[in-house]
Order: sequence, then C-alpha cells, then structure tokens
Amino acid sequence: MAKPPLRSQKSYGKLDRDGFIHRSWIKATGLPDHVFDGRPIIGICNTWSELVTCQFHLRDLAEYVKRGVWEAGGVPIEFPAMSLPETQMRPTAMLFRNLLAMEVEESIRANPIDGVVLLGGCDKTTPGQLMGAASVDLPAMVVSSGPMLNGKFQGRDIGSGTDVWRLSEAVRAGEMSLKDFLSAESGMSRSSGVCNTMGTASTMASLVEALGMSLPNNAALPAVDARRRTMAHLTGARMVELVKQDIRPSTILTREAFENAIVVHAAVGGSTNAVLHLLALAGRVGVPLTLEDFDVLGRKAPLLANLMPSGKYLMEDFCYAGGVPAVMKELGDLLHRDAITVSGHTQGEVADAAEVWNRDVIASVDAPFGPSSGVWVLRGNLCPDGAILKPSAASPELLTHRGRAVVFEDIEDYHARIDDPDLEVDATSILVLKGCGPKGYPGMPEVGNMALPPKLLHRGVRDMLRISDARMSGTAYGAVILHVSPEAEAGGPLALVRNGDEIEFDGPNRRLQLLVSDEDLADRRRAWEAARKPSEFQRGWYRLYIDTVLQADQGADLDFLVGRSSSEVTRESH
Repeated sequence: MAKPPLRSQKSYGKLDRDGFIHRSWIKATGLPDHVFDGRPIIGICNTWSELVTCQFHLRDLAEYVKRGVWEAGGVPIEFPAMSLPETQMRPTAMLFRNLLAMEVEESIRANPIDGVVLLGGCDKTTPGQLMGAASVDLPAMVVSSGPMLNGKFQGRDIGSGTDVWRLSEAVRAGEMSLKDFLSAESGMSRSSGVCNTMGTASTMASLVEALGMSLPNNAALPAVDARRRTMAHLTGARMVELVKQDIRPSTILTREAFENAIVVHAAVGGSTNAVLHLLALAGRVGVPLTLEDFDVLGRKAPLLANLMPSGKYLMEDFCYAGGVPAVMKELGDLLHRDAITVSGHTQGEVADAAEVWNRDVIASVDAPFGPSSGVWVLRGNLCPDGAILKPSAASPELLTHRGRAVVFEDIEDYHARIDDPDLEVDATSILVLKGCGPKGYPGMPEVGNMALPPKLLHRGVRDMLRISDARMSGTAYGAVILHVSPEAEAGGPLALVRNGDEIEFDGPNRRLQLLVSDEDLADRRRAWEAARKPSEFQRGWYRLYIDTVLQADQGADLDFLVGRSSSEVTRESH
C-alpha cells in the first residue's frame, strides 16, 4: 500500500502560486531547488538561550542534528522556542511550562515539517516540549542538553542545588563563613549543561529514555562530551527514518512506556517534579495515569542509583557507570522489555546491550543502594486529592510523626518570620506553608523545602516535617510533603490550618491528617470564604493560567490543553 505524500509536500510540493510562495521565501535561507523533491523536512525545535546554562550550547548541538538529517536524506530546518531557565525565571519556571507546550504545539502544527527533534534540557523545558509535540503527534525525538561536569570545591565534588541547600544551612547555623559559601559558586557550575545531580532536568532526561523517546544514554552523557554531539548526529539521521516509517509519539507513549518511566524514576531516585510532568504528558496522549500509579509501581523497584540528593555521586559518575541503560539492565523483568523506542530497538534490547561499570554508583536489585522508595502518595483530610513525599531524601525518623503546626499564610509571611528568634517552634513542630500551589503563587514554585529556623539549626536540627501545596527542586532533600491537593487557593483544607493545630503523618500507611473536628473545619471554611479577596492578576498569561490550570494531582496542565489534536491544517495563509 502506497504511503500518503509527506506533510511538507502540501506546501513545498505544489506547482502553483501557493507552492511558489512557500518555496521562494524559504529559499532565501540558502536551500536549493532539489531539496523540495519530496525529502522529509525535519524541524529542530531549539530552546537555546544565554539566560540558561542548561541550554547555552544547544546552537552547537543543533548543527550535529542537522548533519545527521542531511546524511539520511532529509532537510533540517531549525526554529526557536522559549527557554525556561529554572534558576532565573520569576516567579517560577513552572508558570510557563504550559505556555512553552502551547508554543511548541502550534509551531509544529503551523509549519510545513514532517517530524521534529526537540532540543532542551532545563527542568520544565523537556516536559513542555514533549507535551506540545505529543499533542500534534508528528514523529518526534528528544536530544537533551546533558548534565554539566561535576562541581569542585576545596578538593571535593559538590552537586548542583543539593550542596546549595546544605551549604546555605551551614552558613545560617554559623558553621561556614559567607566567604567560603560564595567561593563555592564558581566551582559548582563548571560547564554548560543541566544540574549535575539527579535533579528534575536529569530525571526528565532519564525518563525520556525510559519512555523510549530518545536514543540510549540521552540522560547521562555530559553536555560537553563529544559523544553527545555524536548522539545528536545519530538522532538527526534516525529522525528521517521515523518519518519514513511514520512512527509517532502515540506509537511510543503507551501505558507500558509510562509504567517503565515510573519504575526507572524509583530506581534512580528521581525528582518529585516528574510526577506532575508525567501526569500532564499522559493527559496529552490519552493514557490513563493516576497519582497512585507512582506509589504502587514505584514500590516494585529498589533504589539503585547512588546519586545526589538521595546518595553520593553525580551525573558525570552516572555516565561512566553505565547510565540509564545499565539501570534498566539491573531492573530486568521489572520493566516491560518489549516496549518499543524511537531507536528501533525494544527496551529489552537496549538493556541487554548495557553494562554496569561501577557498583558504587549503580547497585544491583539483589544488593540495592536503598529499599523501594519511589514516591509516596498520601491521602487524608488535609490532602483529599493527594500529596506526595520522596522518602529516599527524608530523615527516616520523620516518616512517622505527629506535631503542632507552625503556619505561614504565604511566602512573604514565611520570609518575614522564619528567622525570628521568638518564633514559637521546636524540633517536633511541623512547618506549614500555604498559597504556593498552581493558582496561589501562581505557578507552584520550588519553595516546599523551606529553610529551617536558625534557632533550631544552631541546636543541631537538620530536618523537620514540612507541608505545602508547593513543589521542591529535584536537587533538594528533607522530610517534605508536597503538592497538597486541592491547594489552599482553590479552597483545599490546607487553607484552614491554624497555628497550633495537631497534624499526624503516617508515612507507611500513606496518611496525612489534620486533627481538627469537621465542625471546626466547617466554621473555619465559612470565615475563609468571607475573607477572600479578588485575584491581583487580571490580564495576560497569568489570568489565563489561573483561570484554567488543573490541580497538581492532574499534572497542572491547562484544562483546555488536555488531549491530543492533530497535525492537520486545511486552510492556506494567502
């Protein structure tokens, strides 16, 4: 059966006025006549930006993708998409993930391309690009930017983010000088690339592999390693074949692929942010996925990767130890080995070709680095729609805890009071932060791992139970309960918590209870509703986002973006 003509030929293949216009203006970029003879047009969606170390080198990497496309008989055309620098954007990069997804989706749909290579890296960039591409469902592959080199400070390795939190607490506790703290800045980030810990960026790059949307070793090859350029070249060539074979994201992103991603997420000690991103991506492709899946499926896999923030090593070490394919090899039949990938090989074949080169970095299932952990999904009257916690990053003694709430109504209240020596707090207290969910901040910032009160740090306290409707950086650690749903701004029970309320957390049984009677909560709700004020955000993206964003348990996508459309556009532009 003959295949239909390439999508790009509807623009570049027509011998009429419309075809003249499409070809003539793109020829101004230097393309000759013969490239419009039916060759696949491969878009390269590049989120390069000087604002973000993660993607600073993507212009260079795009050139290697182009080499591969040309070699395989395709025509590469690069186009930009907004970059989302996690460390630079205010109020939070997460506010703009869905905007990037919209931009990517409409850029792919509107332009005459047959497939797309997604170049990204920083935390929200990868999921935003994937969500957009999955919604259009043209053939797509990911080339992540790769992690930066190991950080170095005073003769030892330091990790992005993870050591920022640790060193900052040491300064606040009086154990480290401000001079030493500031001197660590240059040594922490020594090259282009994403955080060198198993933060959100490397987690999402790892899950791209586990989903089957990239070539093997996408996650761990350092950004400056020549082999990443080689991988970009091979991706460009493979992308042409995907178009010819009509292999689309909907072919790859099955329920089995998402289950593989969740198991790998548990095995590498991945970021809690991945929960939001996988839920949102699943919503785009129509795969049923729930919060409980992360808990149930994550229990299958022990912690195999000894990587910060749950362990000792960094992503450069992970690369040399074998990377994600080596982890999948160790997981064996815990994965769906017959799941297909964009490489043309099954996940089982990818795993079988891998080796573990350093058992200190990648452990075996029989002798894991840590027990099954993944993500715990909590329920209770404080989080009727769920909340999550990363047990591998928490102090074990706090995984069952009861204490009195020290409540901060918003992030400004927290900043104003947390350093107060008269703050009524002790080591058994539970810090509660409101107003930091998708609607409330807006955008759900990474502030859930609240810095501890200095008065307790000086006494040697290094972890406390913390609860919020916020997120936390994938590089962070601690007994931090996140993504409380519904959030406070949406009227969730979190909004009703008061100073001194007792809260009970039973991690093994996945329970989070506010020990206040239903009657008292009803009275508080009436008072809360009466005191509500209109939002200060009344225009633009902020307004659209607040009005349409879903809660964390649904991935915080916009309600009108859930589901897949198509690549079809029937009307001409002139």
